[in-house]
Amino acid sequence: MSRRATSRPSREHSGSTDTHHDTYSADGRKVECMRKRVVRVPQIAPAWDQGWLDVDQAASVEVSSEDQNYPIESALLGDEQRGWRAAESGTQTIRLIFDSPQRLKRIWLAFEDREAFRTQEFVLRWSSDVGQPFREIVRQQWNFSSPGGVREIEDYAVDLVDVGVLELIIVPDKSGAEARASLVKMRLS
Repeated sequence: MSRRATSRPSREHSGSTDTHHDTYSADGRKVECMRKRVVRVPQIAPAWDQGWLDVDQAASVEVSSEDQNYPIESALLGDEQRGWRAAESGTQTIRLIFDSPQRLKRIWLAFEDREAFRTQEFVLRWSSDVGQPFREIVRQQWNFSSPGGVREIEDYAVDLVDVGVLELIIVPDKSGAEARASLVKMRLS
């Protein structure tokens, strides 16, 4: 005859319970168990709820080209299904001009291409104000090699103070072939 494990709470700790279980094997012998605590871990907020800057309220945006079916708002405000795509091939620029200087601690970018094999490069840079010199944050390139390498995510920890302009320059194909730049998502905090 087998017995079921019994438990007795020993004490409560902010969402956790210490328990001791007496467990018995199928032949009735007591089996030693460890003392353990079941801790209720709070759910981690989705990435988009982790203090991201509301770009719609904090900045205006300039973009060098835009496919009407893939507007920049899709990449900056949340529609990850569409994102932004240029209407024309070649190098493209997305520029955020902040209403007031910002302190940026994190820049998160996602790029995707399911259609073309290509080497893309982007440059991310910032300036304290329109007309002031830019300082480069990062220059990155990689290969989109469908079907395996179709998505690239970049997550940069930065400490930028008094950012007036943030600029993303995308060279969609380093070989010069006809390719349109795209950006699935950009988030700032």
